[in-house]
Parts: sequence; C-alpha cells; structure tokens
Amino acid sequence: MKVKSEKNRSEKNRGEKDPDTKNRATKQTRAAGPALKAAPKRAASNPKLFSTPEAAAIKREICEAGRKLWLRQYVDGNGGNISYRIGPNEVICTPTLISKYDITPEDLCMVDLDGNQIAGKQKRTSEIFLHLEIYKAAPEVKAAVHCHPPHATAHAIVHRAPEYLTIPEFEVFVGKVPVLPYETPGTAAFAQTVAPYAKKHVAALLANHGVICWSDTVTHAEWYAEVLETYCWTVLIARQLGGPMHYFTPQQEVGLMDIRRRYSIPDHRLDGIAECDCAGDGLAEAAQPQAENLKVELNDAQFKKLVQSVTAGVLEATGKK
Repeated sequence: MKVKSEKNRSEKNRGEKDPDTKNRATKQTRAAGPALKAAPKRAASNPKLFSTPEAAAIKREICEAGRKLWLRQYVDGNGGNISYRIGPNEVICTPTLISKYDITPEDLCMVDLDGNQIAGKQKRTSEIFLHLEIYKAAPEVKAAVHCHPPHATAHAIVHRAPEYLTIPEFEVFVGKVPVLPYETPGTAAFAQTVAPYAKKHVAALLANHGVICWSDTVTHAEWYAEVLETYCWTVLIARQLGGPMHYFTPQQEVGLMDIRRRYSIPDHRLDGIAECDCAGDGLAEAAQPQAENLKVELNDAQFKKLVQSVTAGVLEATGKK
C-alpha cells in the first residue's frame, strides 16, 4: 500500500505544473502586454454590386454632382472626390487624376471599407479613406463630397469656423461646422480627423485644404457644400458692409432646430449639447508673415520712379507745384 500511495503522489505531481515554471510563464505573459484588439469583422465585399441597376443610377448621380462642382468652381484640375456607400462593405467612388467635369460612369471605381479596390478600371482616389472613416463612424451616412470652394476654403486656411445663427437655411441644413486639424491628404492621420464629428454634423472644414460634406444621398451632400460656400461668402460680404451682425435669439434657434429634427438631419444641439469644439481652438494659430519675407528689392529705375511718385503726391497734398 505504501508503494501504491507514493505512485499516486508521483502521478499527481506530474499532472501539476512546477510553481517556478508557472511563475515564469505569468511573467512572460505580463511582459508581452495586453492582447491587441481585433479589427471589426466585416462582411465579404461583393464586386457584383458595381454592375447592378442601382449602381448605374448612383454612378450617373455622382457624375452629375461632379459637373456641378466644376461649373461652380468648387474644384479645379483633378481636385475633389465623391463617394456613395452602396452596400455594407462596398463604396462607389471617383477615380484619381480625372477632372470632375469630364468624369463618366465608366471611370468610377468601387472599394471596400478598408480602401481595397474591388471594381473599376481606373485607380481609386487616394483620399477615399476620409470618406470611409465617415461611413465607419456613422453607418447611416450614404454619401460624401469633398471639394475646395473658395470662400469656405478661405475659412479653412485661417482655421476659423463660419459664424452661425444668422441665416435659416444654413442652420437647418448645415449648422455648426468643425475645423479639422491639418494632416497630409491621403494619409490615415488625415482620414481619422473627421471620425469624431461624423454622427452629429454634416460638414467639416479641412484645415488649409477644403471641405467635406456627407448625407443620405450624393445630391444632398453636394447641396450642403453649396449651402456652406454661399454662407461663407454672404457672411464675408456682411462683414464688409461694416454694420452690426444680427443673430437669432435662443427661441428662434429652437424653432430652426425643430425644422432640422423633422428633416432628420443630425446636430449635437438636438441632443441637448449646446457647444462643440468646432472653432479650431486646438489648431495652431495662423502663421504671420515674417518681416524678412516682406522685403521688396527695386532696381534704380524703379526706385527713381517711386521717389518721383511720392514727391508728386506730397507736393499735390501741400498745394505746391
């Protein structure tokens, strides 16, 4: 019986881990750090969606919106891009290096939500990742338009969000517009700047770059770009007139938010959040030109002409001939 008991203890010990070995394994696990979070699983992409009747209609709408952007001078060269989410993991988009005026349905591409091209002969735009971040953050969004309208882009250059509470159409359809920090276009960092604002806004200024607008259709996203640009232009003219700016009262703002709610257009104010970080406060101040950059060198003839012009002006002002 003694032999059997020792045998049982021996077998039990073999079934247990050595304490030192267990401690070493625990230390190694801790040293390795926490496990990486797995990327969200997406449905397999379906390239056949690119050839459906629905896709054909979307392609025509994208091309029409592109021509409107070009005719309104919101894009130049091959600038700007447009996209539409046609499936859970499929996005039709404009290609790179083709003018939005010249684009045809045959030029369009389709990518998955990771940016991999799955259909189309032309190469997809490098800035599609900006659109994809919106679709991932706000699955209800179906379309996005990126362009460079002059007056809105001017606000983006000075890192200043346009004022609000002055024109009803702007409040109802666009509202507060965040200014996103500058990142190199086409990079992951550039794309990620828009994600925090995707669910509660419909447009954003891209610092030193342009604008991005999103909605349920391509046409509506293009409308928002028009409303934003016209608003920035109008406010600029109002400022130039020199008179005081008049703003809606809180009660008037509530009335406009009711209209916005009926149209199902998202806004942080509809959730009771009065303010948002929209004005680019966290961005670097606009760089002021340095004195050495303002120097102008004149040749002898130019200097002589300048002296004569200044002298004539002084004599005229003092009544001397």
